[in-house]
Amino acid sequence: MHWPILATTAQPQFDLAVFLAFLFQPNGAFLGAVALTLYVAIISQTIGSFLGVLSALAGLSRNRLLRSISSVYVWFFRGTPLLVQLVLVYFGTPYLLGIDLFPANEDIGFISLRGAVLAGIVAFSLNEGAYMSEIVRAGIQSVDTGQAEAAKSLGMTYRLTMTRIVLPQALRVIVPPLGNEFNNMLKTTSLLTIIAVQEMLRVAQAQASATFKYFEIYFGLALYYLLLTTIWTLIQGRIERRLGVSDARTRDDKGFLARLTGLRNPAGAGGLR
Repeated sequence: MHWPILATTAQPQFDLAVFLAFLFQPNGAFLGAVALTLYVAIISQTIGSFLGVLSALAGLSRNRLLRSISSVYVWFFRGTPLLVQLVLVYFGTPYLLGIDLFPANEDIGFISLRGAVLAGIVAFSLNEGAYMSEIVRAGIQSVDTGQAEAAKSLGMTYRLTMTRIVLPQALRVIVPPLGNEFNNMLKTTSLLTIIAVQEMLRVAQAQASATFKYFEIYFGLALYYLLLTTIWTLIQGRIERRLGVSDARTRDDKGFLARLTGLRNPAGAGGLR
């Protein structure tokens, strides 16, 4: 029996020049996409954190209606895919309401945004708020209830007790997962390509299609995302140390590489800072 012999004329396809040019000589469109990615991530995380605090307080309230609203909100946005939520917000709400909430250009005060960008911020914020709700709730419940009772005995209102006693201490529990959520948000912005927003992935796709150097461009894109998340990991570590989130033993055991990779350093080994 004779087996067919396949021609093996394929040569290495990696184009180092294209890869290095994309990595170290990005064009204006890609730099604008990086700026847009950071803008959307920061705004969405900020609004989402605020919504998370409100939802957590509502979930811990004695008011049954507020607790129910918070539960349904968290249940829906944590139980459905973010991509589906994004499509629902951008394409579904105009169909449902009969008006275009996200026109081509949306003027908000002195800021002009594309409607698709605004829709992305809305979807990401709502989704993030549901996750932050659980994080904030866990942080609040980690504070000794005796402190809230002592504040109440001193005549402090619920609002003052939360803002001056409970939430400042809860930050020690909230900050680490909050930082991780922002790390995820930086990568989540890539979903905006579905609604034709010129973020990093979509601009990279256009360059890859024009040059047919898909691996080089996408590998360079992966390194850009890795750079952004690494920089934030360093910033997060400094914030945690300033807030005293970790005790001395934790700081000795968990350095930069452990924080970045999720692996703990060997006992007694100091990590990079």
